[in-house]
Amino acid sequence: MKKHRKANGVFVAEGYKLVGDLLNHFECVYVAATSDWLSTHEGWFNAQREKDLEVDEVTDEELRKISFQETPQQVLAIFRQPDESVEASVVMKTQLCLALDDVQNPGNLGTIVRLADWFGIEHIFCSRGCADIYNSKTVQATMGAMARVQVHYVDLLEVLSSLDQNTPVYGTFLDGENLYNKELENRGVIVMGNEGKGVSKDVEMFVTERLYIPNYPTGRETSESLNVAIATAIVCAEFRRR
Repeated sequence: MKKHRKANGVFVAEGYKLVGDLLNHFECVYVAATSDWLSTHEGWFNAQREKDLEVDEVTDEELRKISFQETPQQVLAIFRQPDESVEASVVMKTQLCLALDDVQNPGNLGTIVRLADWFGIEHIFCSRGCADIYNSKTVQATMGAMARVQVHYVDLLEVLSSLDQNTPVYGTFLDGENLYNKELENRGVIVMGNEGKGVSKDVEMFVTERLYIPNYPTGRETSESLNVAIATAIVCAEFRRR
């Protein structure tokens, strides 16, 4: 539960690949794993001897009883949440960042973190209404990308209002300018909105560059909108293609 994750400052990750990706990026405080997994990570455990790490060797059946997954894969680990903070206005002035306005589905958030990692975006700024990055479904959906992408929970209106006039704020709207014709900078922030409501009116006021992802062919009857993670992938790909 979120309140317990927050109170203890930890989160759960599962699976051979995911846990392996996170071991060298987050402090691990507990491991429940099969003998096979433990034997293949003997070197890592030897390096942890001076640290406060609990380890339980478990059977596949025991792992199933504590797992969030339908088919658990060898290991469940508990990691400490990092204490990371940056000055948003400084980062956005020189790097391309993402801002998420109440993206509430854990799977969508995790997928967006994975996309950010793929396209070299190191910082995501989430409104307080976004899903929790440490939700077990979100953690799994990141596929280890959260080791390389920092997710910050902020007052999004406060952050956007702190930007100088030369920092571009991009957002996707049905009345925006064609993404493929628009001049794009490789810095600033791309705002992506809520799954059902899009970018909120308050946040929209700070958007300086309105983008539109055109459907094909023009004028054809089509779906009302794209999934927010899919839209994020298209936009990020076009920014990086330039």
